[in-house]
Amino acid sequence: MCLILFALEAHPRYRLVLAANRDEFYDRPTAPASFWDDAPQVLAGRDLAEGGTWCGITTGGRIAAVTNYRDPRTYREGAPSRGRLVAAFLRGEMPPAAWLERLRREGDSYNGFNLIFGNGRELLYFSNRGELPARVPAGVHGLSNHLLDTPWPKVARGKEALAKLLATRDELVPDDLFAILADRTPAPDQLLPDTGVDLERERLLSPRFIATPTYGSRSSTVILIDRDNNCTFVERSFNGAAEHPRTVAYRFTIASPAQAPSR
Repeated sequence: MCLILFALEAHPRYRLVLAANRDEFYDRPTAPASFWDDAPQVLAGRDLAEGGTWCGITTGGRIAAVTNYRDPRTYREGAPSRGRLVAAFLRGEMPPAAWLERLRREGDSYNGFNLIFGNGRELLYFSNRGELPARVPAGVHGLSNHLLDTPWPKVARGKEALAKLLATRDELVPDDLFAILADRTPAPDQLLPDTGVDLERERLLSPRFIATPTYGSRSSTVILIDRDNNCTFVERSFNGAAEHPRTVAYRFTIASPAQAPSR
């Protein structure tokens, strides 16, 4: 993912609201979100090049999403795929706090990343490019290709739009969240971050929804978890053709640990 907007315990009806765009090269092979044949509890898209994923949830409520940390100066060819971190957490049973300690031990072997993970009631955050408080506080948050809540224009304005939606809707409709993610307005040059790429590329990467000839927002994902543990998961896949997305939608009730299927 390259933009994750989410609200934790910030709405009377929903414990968690998450809206995210995955930005990637159009030619990277990808499968749309589904329950995985080799891990039936996992609902996520799949990177067919490396086997990982960028965002997903399980029937037991484990949830994770990753963004890259943009710093081409420190990029290493051959580092393991960051999407494997999401897949490993979703497949596993390790408590989030123990997973955090594992990330602290092993995170340096990956290129720069940010990982949000937890169980929908509690979310933790880790980046191998800067230590912030691990427990995500209640409220509205945003994450792009820097640290959590870094006020890049797409993050700041996305958080404002999400907060406004939460304040004016008793019931959320996925289309309203997709509309937030679909904004293609570039940021003014004076507000662009300096991440080590040239100015023209900073401009191209500054909207919430990115569209270039070879790279852009491949998919948008909305996840809603209400206070009765009902989960709504909707994904729109674009793959370079934003006008004709493929949409998949799933709704299920998150199982308690005693009810969750054994693995």
